[in-house]
Amino acid sequence: MKKKMFGIAAFTLLVLSACSTTSSTTDSGQQEEQGAVAQEIQVSTAGALSTLDSGQYTDVNSSDMIGQVAEGLYRLDQEGDPELAMAAEEPTVSEDGLVYTFTIRDAKWSNGDPVTADDFVYAFQYVANPENGSSSSNQMDVLKNGSQVRQGDAEVSELGAKALDQQTLELTLTSPISYLDQILVGTPFMPKNQAFAEEKGADYGLSAENFVGNGPFLIEGWNGTNESWTLTKNPDYWDAENVQLTKIDVQVVKETATGVSLFETGELDYTTLTDTYAQQYQNSAQANYVPKALVGYLSANQKREVTGNVKVRQAILQAIDKEAFAENILGDGSTALNGFVPSNFAKDPETDQDFREENGDLLPYDLTTAQDLWAQAKEELGQDEITLELLSADTAAAKKTIEFVQGQLETNLPGLTIDAKSIPLQNRLDLQSQGEFDLVFGTWTPDYADPINFLEFYDSTGGLNTSGYASESYDQGLAEARTTLANDPAARWDLLKELEKQLIVEDTAVLPLYQGAVAYLKTDRLQGVQVFPFGRTVSYRLASVTE
Repeated sequence: MKKKMFGIAAFTLLVLSACSTTSSTTDSGQQEEQGAVAQEIQVSTAGALSTLDSGQYTDVNSSDMIGQVAEGLYRLDQEGDPELAMAAEEPTVSEDGLVYTFTIRDAKWSNGDPVTADDFVYAFQYVANPENGSSSSNQMDVLKNGSQVRQGDAEVSELGAKALDQQTLELTLTSPISYLDQILVGTPFMPKNQAFAEEKGADYGLSAENFVGNGPFLIEGWNGTNESWTLTKNPDYWDAENVQLTKIDVQVVKETATGVSLFETGELDYTTLTDTYAQQYQNSAQANYVPKALVGYLSANQKREVTGNVKVRQAILQAIDKEAFAENILGDGSTALNGFVPSNFAKDPETDQDFREENGDLLPYDLTTAQDLWAQAKEELGQDEITLELLSADTAAAKKTIEFVQGQLETNLPGLTIDAKSIPLQNRLDLQSQGEFDLVFGTWTPDYADPINFLEFYDSTGGLNTSGYASESYDQGLAEARTTLANDPAARWDLLKELEKQLIVEDTAVLPLYQGAVAYLKTDRLQGVQVFPFGRTVSYRLASVTE
């Protein structure tokens, strides 16, 4: 399969090669060189782990952990390009570009079971099956009948994924895709041990005991609610000889100040930076700043009277000074974003121009227009004093975001009161899925470098769209981009640009705020950490410890 990346900067990667001498066994049961530094590190994650189920995750922090303990057909190499993982060799592809046949390599689950083609079919069908309510269900639209299955118009067995035998997986696509290997790196395309998952039922992935993986690390000590756990090297991982770390202690650190303090006292080898701390450490050799295709946004509940008014949404979006927020509050390399597709992410197939530059600034900060729209909206609603609740997760970055938004909206839109509430991530996700919100702040990171991976977020039939936004023309446009225009890149590109304009300018279904970056502190002794520009954030598979 031809590998193709779409204009995103390569991720940061430092590689250390190690030599072998005599070895001894550590407490974790791994082999290490005698006299060598212990291959053990301590790291933080910014949010709680909600699940290890690749079919049920909804947040980047959980996706990151799943990526440490599970692996799909492809993984990302040192340069950030897809390379073979569970696939033993590149697939054979039919002449029409629709049928891919993969050979699954000889690999084991952490309970000793073999990884089979059926495990992939089971996982893909689980995500697509509407009964499971996977927020990633629309990802399976790339497979034949994927859209019909998730909408209940076709049987799960009709999905374009079949096990021809234990080691042979056949995927039939809806339309040809030149970047299929990028898609298959994504978390929703991880396999699941069918027998084990069916045995655990609804408890699968909700604790370390209720999960088995096939990735470079095993997870221990996570009971489903605690905020610290341990990753240990998986001795049965097919590429274990190239995994150096034997133990990774992970703890949830929601406050940047706490993470910085733990780093400075030597209790963490890796922690993320935000706001003033990102600015403070800009000249530090241990600070790193990596652009990321992450979008921070507000979503408005269109099923409620006030936030269902398009002028309210347009007023709110244009009343927020995004540049001041990115520069003065975040300060981690993030930038203001006037669109839902970020910069340096995807390029015009004909002109090589960046999507964001080509499609321009959509509803940027404009206080005069915002206040005019707000006045019109209040007149239409027959209300002069309005109170809206704004929800976010309880991470430091999320709290600062909604505090800034609260201040901007209450200052710039007369008569508006914002009740800002930061709650645990899972609670926020539950309220979103139940439609119990006015406004909510969240972030979205794509799994692969194509604009549709952002735009399909607001597909009315997709599991991620909790806003109540439903547009037949928008859904139809997405369907055309996935199918009938798949072999006409120029026309498809033009359609994607129009769909983004509809999403923001016409319907204002999403209120984008900023494009993120990953700012982090890393000790000098830790080498080889992979920090990705999109999809999962970090991987420790190639990491190691030096003197």
